[in-house]
Amino acid sequence: MKKNHNEILKKVDEWLSFGDDDLRLARHGLRLDRECPFRLIAYHAQQCVEKHIKAYLVFHQVDFPYTHNISRLLELCDQNTATNWVEELKEAEELTAFAITTRYPGQDEEVTKDEAETAVNVADRVREIVRTALRK
Repeated sequence: MKKNHNEILKKVDEWLSFGDDDLRLARHGLRLDRECPFRLIAYHAQQCVEKHIKAYLVFHQVDFPYTHNISRLLELCDQNTATNWVEELKEAEELTAFAITTRYPGQDEEVTKDEAETAVNVADRVREIVRTALRK
């Protein structure tokens, strides 16, 4: 059964809002002077990317698995919608590792300030591209 358009738009807005919250938190974290948890900034940047792509999939009523895998989500966009921007976002696939390795002891790898800043920049780019695609 197809969902009504208003329900879809509400769900899309929720995904986008949660993603924006992640990005806002990541940006704020970068302003910490000492002991900045760069791993958490990278994690929240990854979450922003993931949630924006999922918002796009929700808009197009594409079911997606419970996954943090950016490659898989982009693949679903490419296979199920008329996108022309998936290739532009290949760099976002590198953020997938931050979904797990930054949250659990023993799984963690150090994240540098440069890596955290790059992750935030990638998230900004994904956010803009997805939002532009949704406006069309």
